[in-house]
Amino acid sequence: MVQEFDKVGVVGLGTMGAGIAEVFARAGFNVVGVEIDQAALDRGRGHVDKSLTRAVDKGKITEDERAAIDARLTFSTSREDLSDVDFVVEAVPERMDIKRDVFGDLDRICAPGTILATNTSSLSVTEIAALTDRPEKVVGLHFFNPAPVMKLAEVVTTVSTSAETVDVVTEVAKRVGKTPITIADRGGFVANALLVPYINDAIRLYERRIATREEIDEAVKKAAGLPMGPLTLADLVGLDVCLAVMDVLWNEFHDPRYSASPLLRRMVAAGRLGRKTGGGFYTSADDAPEPLPTGRLAEMVREEESLDLGEMLIAPQIDDALRMIGDGYASAKDVDTAMRFGCGYPKGPSELLEERGAESVITTLVAMSEYGLTTIAVPAPLLMDMLPDVDESDSHGGGGCACQGH
Repeated sequence: MVQEFDKVGVVGLGTMGAGIAEVFARAGFNVVGVEIDQAALDRGRGHVDKSLTRAVDKGKITEDERAAIDARLTFSTSREDLSDVDFVVEAVPERMDIKRDVFGDLDRICAPGTILATNTSSLSVTEIAALTDRPEKVVGLHFFNPAPVMKLAEVVTTVSTSAETVDVVTEVAKRVGKTPITIADRGGFVANALLVPYINDAIRLYERRIATREEIDEAVKKAAGLPMGPLTLADLVGLDVCLAVMDVLWNEFHDPRYSASPLLRRMVAAGRLGRKTGGGFYTSADDAPEPLPTGRLAEMVREEESLDLGEMLIAPQIDDALRMIGDGYASAKDVDTAMRFGCGYPKGPSELLEERGAESVITTLVAMSEYGLTTIAVPAPLLMDMLPDVDESDSHGGGGCACQGH
């Protein structure tokens, strides 16, 4: 059925939507990109032009290939021009009122057989599907920024999505060169539910004056081989985006693990959103290093007495992943795929756990809990199950509660 697809619509041509339009055009689809007005359309076209020019300059595509891609792209300010497309991806801002307007129009304009996909990274796909008269043909198709580069696509199903729709969308994702994982509708899906709380943890440690921003970023890069640290990543992603995901997770689970850092909330309120506003945790590339924090916990971390800074950020994320796997929401393979192909991790959480061992991760979590540095009171059951069995015959009766001796 995928081979019958020819014409794809993309609604919303911001950085992400323009990238999605480019991905489909590169894969041979004819694409209709739609924006709300001419100014937004021109910006969207500019995003695509800039990306394709960069691809030519780097030798990734030829001038002839670029010309062919351009020929497959059509731009419009009218959603009515989507009446004959086979598949639509919505990539408008993460506000349900905007989604409601878009999906109401798409449901009216598009043929009954057209599949409607949302690129939402945090909102309920189920709620979006309910805005239409075709919930069985609505699915999440979450790309990662920059869409032409990142290989992950999360295919998010609802209780109403038909098996045929899931199969088609999964094959479409593969056809455009992505590595798809298929998961159910749940706050944050896989990648954001693991990545953003990790960023939030880093902000909490910074807020507590446990370490400088440079110490935090460098410690995690060293511990897990990540290309950038969590505070640099927060500035890149946008602090407003991080806060929105944390609030989605909190609203769904009401777990202290998903309570946004007060500092994150204050920075968003102050308009310090990261690179997009020129001010976040780092205001410029040549920021002077911060003075080292003082205090007993900061000294313990710096001297690695019982708390390793990098492990203090990796261990909770491994715990989050083990809970996700233990709940049956995603497999270990899908979790690792999501973090490697969607977030640029050299190794996924399961691979990081294998390197460290369950006992080491649990020791870090317990130490953090002892000093009030994590909201995780008890390690994940699946993580605890990985501890080696204790051979009681080796204890020679020397263990047990002290109160048993009289």
